[in-house]
Amino acid sequence: MIRVGIVGGTGYTGVELLRLLVGHPNVTLHAITSRGEAGTPVAQLFPSLRGRVDLAFSHPDEAPLDACDVVFFATPNGIAMHEAPKLLAKGVRVIDLAADFRLRDVAVWERWYGMRHASPEWVAKAVYGLPELFRDEIRTAQLVANPGCYPTAVQLGLAPLVKAQVVRCEGLIADCKSGVSGAGRKAEVHTLFAEASDNFKAYGVAGHRHQPEIVQGLARLAGTDVELTFVPHLTPMIRGIHATLYAELTTEVDLQALYETFYREEPFVDVLPSGAHPETRSVRAANLCRIAVHRPGNGRRVVVLSVIDNLVKGAAGQAVQNMNLMFGLPETTGLMQVPVSP
Repeated sequence: MIRVGIVGGTGYTGVELLRLLVGHPNVTLHAITSRGEAGTPVAQLFPSLRGRVDLAFSHPDEAPLDACDVVFFATPNGIAMHEAPKLLAKGVRVIDLAADFRLRDVAVWERWYGMRHASPEWVAKAVYGLPELFRDEIRTAQLVANPGCYPTAVQLGLAPLVKAQVVRCEGLIADCKSGVSGAGRKAEVHTLFAEASDNFKAYGVAGHRHQPEIVQGLARLAGTDVELTFVPHLTPMIRGIHATLYAELTTEVDLQALYETFYREEPFVDVLPSGAHPETRSVRAANLCRIAVHRPGNGRRVVVLSVIDNLVKGAAGQAVQNMNLMFGLPETTGLMQVPVSP
């Protein structure tokens, strides 16, 4: 059995990790930490886990994390870079669900996240955890940087086009919408019910920290610089991301065949039939990305529709998928939940 620890188990991604891991046949939960809830039974804070989790939250300084085989950091940005190196030095494998190790250029990371990086030496060693693109590297990684939710939906949506070099890498557009859980489980005015409900708005238009992460991944696939306009929006729903992606073709190509071939062996990417329009509810609570590709008017513009659950394929589910790869398990283990409908 894989002994698992979770640092930061009280947020939305933390409880989603718990939901997935308690049903994983190869996992035993060894430690779950929280500074504010230390001593509180997990099932008391999250009644959905009654009868499934017997542990109480422990303080991070007292938790037996170094006795774990793998530790997930479901913490705010800037925590793992301080705490993970101590575990890594003891041979514990780490999956960071925050952004501490995603960007290869430390100076770029510091500019976007507004703090000095505490362990730049581990940035160079970290593997970017998007399994569909970097599976072989993930298998041997000690430290995995789990991708962000928007970057997952956008990169999976554009990867076949960029990798095949059939679109201009200048002028890519990602028009994305996310549910309010993407902002995390914290008290903020813009996510209050009276503020977010019955409303729709863009944010971060001048610059969003997920933009350099997306560009980094796409440029790696393309082998050249990538120019991307990324505009996120907040929608009045709890879960889900819908990414509408635009690119300009440079050559004739059978788009449907390109996508179906690219993702033919991928258990968690579903390329829908030609003309389809994926919905966020079709992936709710599942580790799944559904994609449809369109060419309006048979012109040069490609429109790709990509949907995920931001808390599962965009966070906790992808983290478990990475864990499976790291420990030599079938990639789908513990992750075959059917989406919830309605």
